[in-house]
Amino acid sequence: MSSAAFYKWRSKYGGMDASMMSRLKALEEKNRRLKKMYTEERLKAEIVQEVLAKKW
Repeated sequence: MSSAAFYKWRSKYGGMDASMMSRLKALEEKNRRLKKMYTEERLKAEIVQEVLAKKW
C-alpha cells in the first residue's frame, strides 16, 4: 500500500469504529442505487418528452 493511499484512507475513515464504517458503506451503497434510479427515471422522462414533441 502506498503512503498516499494510506493517508487518503486514514483521512476518510480515521476516527471511525467498525460499526460506523459498516454504516458508511451501507449509506454509500444506498446512495449509489438512488443515483442509478434517478438517472434511469430522468432518461425515461426525456424519452417521453421527445415522443410527445414529435407527436405535436
